[in-house]
Amino acid sequence: MSITPEALEPEFTLTTAATRLDFLSRRDKGETTLNTVRDADDENSWASFRDTSLDTYEALELLALGEVVSRKAHGSQLIGIRAALRGGASWEQIGDALGVPADFAWESFHDAIAEQLDADAAAAARELAGSRPGR
Repeated sequence: MSITPEALEPEFTLTTAATRLDFLSRRDKGETTLNTVRDADDENSWASFRDTSLDTYEALELLALGEVVSRKAHGSQLIGIRAALRGGASWEQIGDALGVPADFAWESFHDAIAEQLDADAAAAARELAGSRPGR
């Protein structure tokens, strides 16, 4: 099995992907003592039971899960922005929540509308968005 975000994404919800990512990242903190290549003989010794570093499969899984979490979280941004707009939030507030300028948040919202919504839903979302905020 290839360890890619595309392979893992259908297998995990955002919650389970984040939980697994957290578990794997806690196992291997990247300490300098772990920055050595394992010897094949080490795999068969008792010392290997104390080793909490990730094996190659787990390390690749950690990388792919990071991307899965990022994609799934980014996908929920459209939902969050629409909810914030319905609640009366300004583009400045939305931009602050995303850590970007208001006009960039507005542009990202419109990009997400084009990518994720059908024509009717897109028209309603554009109306909800209002005009582009000034810089």
